[in-house]
Amino acid sequence: MINFEGFSLSQNLKNSLARMNFIVPTPIQISSIPIALEGRDILGSAQTGTGKTAAFSIPLVELLSRSKQGSALVLTPTRELANQVIAVIIQLLGKNNPIKAACLIGGESMHKQLGQLKSRPRIIVGTPGRINDHLDRKSLKLSDTGFLVLDETDRMLDMGFGIQIDRILKHLPIKKQTLMFSATLPEEIVRMSAKYLKNPERVSMGATNVPSIKIKQEVIHIQQEQKYPELIKQLQQRIGSVLVFVKTKHNSKNLAAKLCKEKFKADALHGNLRQSKRTTVMNAFRNKKFTILVATDIAARGLDVPHIEHVINYDLPQVAEDYIHRMGRTARAGAEGSSLSFITNSDREKWNAIERLLDPTKKKENFSKGRSVNGRFQRDYKNKRRGAGRDRNRGGRTSFGGSRSEGFRANKPTERFRENKPVDRFRINKKSEEFKPRNIEGFKEHKLRESGEKDYRRKSDREKPRFFSKKSKDFKDRNFNAGNRKKYKNRESFN
Repeated sequence: MINFEGFSLSQNLKNSLARMNFIVPTPIQISSIPIALEGRDILGSAQTGTGKTAAFSIPLVELLSRSKQGSALVLTPTRELANQVIAVIIQLLGKNNPIKAACLIGGESMHKQLGQLKSRPRIIVGTPGRINDHLDRKSLKLSDTGFLVLDETDRMLDMGFGIQIDRILKHLPIKKQTLMFSATLPEEIVRMSAKYLKNPERVSMGATNVPSIKIKQEVIHIQQEQKYPELIKQLQQRIGSVLVFVKTKHNSKNLAAKLCKEKFKADALHGNLRQSKRTTVMNAFRNKKFTILVATDIAARGLDVPHIEHVINYDLPQVAEDYIHRMGRTARAGAEGSSLSFITNSDREKWNAIERLLDPTKKKENFSKGRSVNGRFQRDYKNKRRGAGRDRNRGGRTSFGGSRSEGFRANKPTERFRENKPVDRFRINKKSEEFKPRNIEGFKEHKLRESGEKDYRRKSDREKPRFFSKKSKDFKDRNFNAGNRKKYKNRESFN
């Protein structure tokens, strides 16, 4: 098949595809559209940038145009992806089409969305949270929704939308057609799909766990404090639009501000921005009003900006699969792109997970030999001890050496703690005959006194005072430096 003529689409939809310059369908569209037009469920996966949005939008519009009843619901994990999906659907509908569409996402005016719902749209695109808000307000009814699309399903479940999706499904009829699409489909997501799909047709195009072959990948092993200077150097060498990924919202804002001071045209995109601001930033980036976008992982899914030429992982993603989605923001629709990842010593395990995702045959790196990084020992995957570090599986705290930790009892005591040693001051009462205090230099040995007997010794001969918590009424700030040990203000607290 070399064009869309073989799909038996309506003339109105064919005209819309021609206006959108959709001439040759992609492999995922060739495989998915005929199955969806037959009314069957689909579990689809393909590399990002291969036309998955059109793969479910085209049969969605075609099926609704064949009937005057019924509606469709499309769920997406992020607002940006919802805006892109509704934009494609509106273009496919064309002008003067009686079928209306509405976009229901968080961060936008509820009054505006209620106005859209009054026109009785048959296509609803939105995020799970806002869809549930309208269901609770009874401003949205899904009793006639026979077409359901779950876009970027793995991301929605990772973000904790599973419960909200289940709530939405209770409002849908039992008999419906469901399509699930994503760039990656881990095994746990495939198992969970049995809850949403009935006898689905599995559609998979190419390797979904690797970026496009047209992306040139580079890696730089670097120290944390050297990342920003290296970023400046890399940006000066690159031409075109650049998408820089960071881990936190705070870092995206600060990094964009620092780049602006360096005379770069940059802006930030993160979850703390109002929806109007996020839309403004994305429109400005698409229109090339600035060249560097610093973003969190909200830009890793579904962001379709064809002119992005470079992706820089300033911080590695927390989930290995997100690396694939980040890379998919460049080299879209057959174009070429490049990616660069900064890897610090603390990112070693994250990078190993990414490498194993890209190449399952790669062996896991074994940290059997303790390696000190910035004064700390790195731990292997089996949580073995590193020097004096604690074992998380066995409880306890880091050993600082010396007699301070000699008698400390962990959650699961080792053999030496089972012995009842007299010197174990943490397990023996101080009034016991076996009690033997530690010898603290600068203070005389403590002697038990009968109750009521006053201590006539000089302050310099007293034992080391107890440490009170800051909330205690007996607490006083004391300086135990060598030259100030005798300066105790509250004499009565030590009697």
